[in-house]
Amino acid sequence: METLTLAPERRSTGNLAENPLLNRELSWIEFNSRVLDEALDPSQPLLERLKFLSIFSTNLDEFFMVRVSGLQEQLDANPLLLSPDGLSAATQLRLITERLRPLLEVQMRCLLKQILPGLEQYHVRILPYGRLNKDQRGELRDFFYERVFPILTPLSVDPSHPFPYISNISMNLGILVVPENPEEGEHEARFARVKLPLSPNVPRLIPVTSEGYCFAMLEEVMSAHIDSLFPGMRIIECQPFRITRDADIEIEEDEAGDLLKTVEQQVRNRRFGFGVRLEIAAGMSPHMVKLLRHSLEMEEQDVYTVDGPLNIPDLMALYKLDLPQLKDEPFSPTTPAALRSGENIFDAIRHQDILLHHPYESFAPVVEFLRQAARDPSVLAIKQTLYRVGKDSPIVESLIEAAENGKQVAVLVELKARFDEEANIQWAKRLEKAGVHVIYGLVGLKTHAKIALVVRQEKNKLRRYVHLGTGNYNPVTARIYTDIGLFTADEDFGKDVSELFNYLTGYSRQEQYRKLLVAPVNLRKSITEMIRREVTHLQAGRPAGIVAKFNSMTDTSMIEELYAASREGVPIDLIVRGICCLRPGWPGRSETIRVGSIVGRFLEHSRVYRFINGGDEQIYLGSADLMNRNLDRRVEVLFPIEDERIKERLVREILEPSLSDNVKMRWLQMNGSYERPRAAEEKEFNLQEYLLEPALIG
Repeated sequence: METLTLAPERRSTGNLAENPLLNRELSWIEFNSRVLDEALDPSQPLLERLKFLSIFSTNLDEFFMVRVSGLQEQLDANPLLLSPDGLSAATQLRLITERLRPLLEVQMRCLLKQILPGLEQYHVRILPYGRLNKDQRGELRDFFYERVFPILTPLSVDPSHPFPYISNISMNLGILVVPENPEEGEHEARFARVKLPLSPNVPRLIPVTSEGYCFAMLEEVMSAHIDSLFPGMRIIECQPFRITRDADIEIEEDEAGDLLKTVEQQVRNRRFGFGVRLEIAAGMSPHMVKLLRHSLEMEEQDVYTVDGPLNIPDLMALYKLDLPQLKDEPFSPTTPAALRSGENIFDAIRHQDILLHHPYESFAPVVEFLRQAARDPSVLAIKQTLYRVGKDSPIVESLIEAAENGKQVAVLVELKARFDEEANIQWAKRLEKAGVHVIYGLVGLKTHAKIALVVRQEKNKLRRYVHLGTGNYNPVTARIYTDIGLFTADEDFGKDVSELFNYLTGYSRQEQYRKLLVAPVNLRKSITEMIRREVTHLQAGRPAGIVAKFNSMTDTSMIEELYAASREGVPIDLIVRGICCLRPGWPGRSETIRVGSIVGRFLEHSRVYRFINGGDEQIYLGSADLMNRNLDRRVEVLFPIEDERIKERLVREILEPSLSDNVKMRWLQMNGSYERPRAAEEKEFNLQEYLLEPALIG
């Protein structure tokens, strides 16, 4: 079997000679290439490798819909505007396509030369239509005429039929036809488009009777019978294609009289955005490519030729097969001892702060916290923020139950959570219908903070119980994202969270909190002061240093603060999963800064900030990355960990082991590339496997 690596040369993600910053877009591509690295790893189970190929593609879809579309808009509106690292939109678009094309070739070779041949050894096959036997073709012919043909709508292009609208990321067949018996002037080929009617009833992979698991691709079945849609015409060409459109929602909130209706309308408009990428089958003729490109008003560099199946995520249907030997070992998240006693969850929290580290520890206590709050007659009020909750959310159901039980329930539903707008609109309507006080957020700000407050009558006093987290209130993603949550009954936390909800729901202009760091109020200022404080400690001969773990770093002011601390000699270790515009290891600027990235079975999502602080360590957890949007344009919360037992656990369980990972950790180089150095005699250490051991079922 062919061995694949990311052979394409890793180019610098910015001009080192001119700018101390790495380019944001190219840094993101480097992150996605690390996702692709996981698919290329032969030690991974085959269906897990397919999963990483799928994630690579899904990530790219969103990248084109949001980031590339933004650059194309900038190219039209302000072509001279430069990125923080000094690149124009045109240059960035060129560098993006130059870096992506070889990665896409590696992705497809991995699928065709490794994943699919490997699956065939387990009797899982996707057979080309030409390799099917007579009985199988008859089976697919019946499938086509019974379940596909009746719902197909061929759309032709001629003087009386304009080029049809092609919806965002839909799968389509482009067809060229000529009359079988042409009359005078009818010799020119005509174009038609047929959309693949993908649905649970019409899957992309159609099962075919055979030993083991055998499938045919829907587009090949449709192509084999496409002439039935065009009687009297001769098919010259039939090829699949796919378009990606701008899908970034821009809302002028000051002008939006009703935010709910405005977001609903923008979600409906999303499928009509301008085209940013055209994916075509490798066999498509130059004539059809030119016709599509001109009709869709796209440039040559926007066209991506795919020598294999388009939209690899559709192949994830194979992941549902009962083949456990081709998947990661299953696990059952553990539950902290403090929550296993069977006592009322509020009693457990009142006795001590409780930390949950997902997915290694169960998210069920968070669900139970709100379920008990909904049913406990002593609970008077519940307040919560919701950003991405997913489908069939038990948390939302508990909030509805609480309102129906007569409790005061206030929920901030962030309607502007990208690509979750539609789901959040539906949840907001259900909550309102149940009598919940629903708030849609603040004008000009997304609410990204993860907080829940329960107010309970206990004897002669009201007590507040708080959950604060780094991730969303979503039980599904809590099994695949690493996140941290804290339960506490600390009075200052309770007062801070109450006042924060007053800021979110009313006209409060709170500027100081007892313990919380809140964006855009005091978070940027506080982090800046803590970075500078490390310099002061170092200069005074006291212990100093910063260790932080988060998702992305693009904020230039924060980068400059870290550069300044590094110039003074402060040791700084950063674990940044995704985008990082800081250049580490630059002599005279960032010599004491290391930046690593872990990409593995679980998506590293938790945010942890540790400041040595002269020996009196401070650790903050929360929802904020070091990005301009998090610090200035979102409501975010970082919260301190004060329990020394929990502090020690965070250092021992997350920060120090993360830096010791030599299997999934890649280290950012000064030129923007990533390396994974490991001495041959060095013992392997995989952070996620280490943390998962207690939860493995096998």
